[in-house]
Amino acid sequence: MFFPFADSPNPRFTPRVTLALIVINVLVHLALVPSGWQRPEADDPRLRGYVQALVGEERVSAAQVRAVVGQLRVRDLVVFEHGFRPGAPELSDLLASMFLHGGWLHLLGNMLFLWIFGDNLEHRLGRGGFLLFYLGTGLLASFGDALLRPGSLIPAVGASGAISGVLGGYFLWFPHNRVRVLAFLFPLLVDVIEVRARIVLGFYVVVQNLLPLLLSGGAGGVSYGAHLGGFLAGLGAAAIVDAWTRSAPRRSGPRRVPPAGPPSPTLFRDLLEQQRWVEAAALQLDSVRARGAIPLRDQLELAEALELRAEPRLALAVAEAALTAWPDEPLSASFHLVAARVLLRALGQPTAAYQHLRRATLTASDPRQARAAQVLLDELSRRTLRVPGDARW
Repeated sequence: MFFPFADSPNPRFTPRVTLALIVINVLVHLALVPSGWQRPEADDPRLRGYVQALVGEERVSAAQVRAVVGQLRVRDLVVFEHGFRPGAPELSDLLASMFLHGGWLHLLGNMLFLWIFGDNLEHRLGRGGFLLFYLGTGLLASFGDALLRPGSLIPAVGASGAISGVLGGYFLWFPHNRVRVLAFLFPLLVDVIEVRARIVLGFYVVVQNLLPLLLSGGAGGVSYGAHLGGFLAGLGAAAIVDAWTRSAPRRSGPRRVPPAGPPSPTLFRDLLEQQRWVEAAALQLDSVRARGAIPLRDQLELAEALELRAEPRLALAVAEAALTAWPDEPLSASFHLVAARVLLRALGQPTAAYQHLRRATLTASDPRQARAAQVLLDELSRRTLRVPGDARW
């Protein structure tokens, strides 16, 4: 058995939205506990709809319908009324279903994953942005469920779709983070190990959702469609946020007529020597888009100059644009160091900085780069709750 319970690094801040979502989910579940002991009235209109929905399911036999109805409680009718039903979709049900759970294990498992992975996304996106990301990917996850159960009137409930969206964003943004896992394979292994985040999340997607979906054909009580749809929605939303963030310097920079033909390395060098940093950055971004021939050393000089002249977002855009276009060049470690310094010191994003520092240590070809990365890692350790060690997996 493998039981994840924490991740690292984590920023030193209170994830208020993550905590609020956990509290709301728990309170909603507690509020429904008394109705879980009550038998429904025979004339309750929800009861007839519930039975008709069960009868209409191809995979549910008459004996199973009788068994379910015999154990029915008022809580089941509340879930039926407010859960998401692909055959009768309503916006209010899409939202309400995110805060309803099938039982304590369902609730606690979801809240554990939200607690582990939500704080880093909340810190990166801000409280409002994170809430929008959470609810938005949760809504999109329902479409994944509807694709696998078109026309079904059996409700799906739980925060799993929204939390899967959080996991998708985490997968893209924090690939070098570590997840602390209790490995319990008695008597062979009982230990706490650190596992790369992408291995844990890949296991969640492939082993816990994709393979069971393929083997079962979607049968059973798990909404694999919502889990996979939410994860893909989180990946897509994170990619859109990245694209929007990287294009911000171009949108806010000076308007200029783009050069005819590929961006000129000579013009770029002239702009550097004249210290026209913003125009040089616009030309560099054009060059990256056009796969132009501006030397990487000149691009690195620009990124470092922008960093020194308190243009952090522009420096980050230049560094990340170069890394996106040329990720495996000998100078990539230097670009990672620029991005890490900006994120850590100017933008207050230590976990995002850690991703660049890990890449810098992996790609450093010069001892000076390795030493600079270690200095920043030491600084980062003072700004986070915990910096992971080398992953055992």
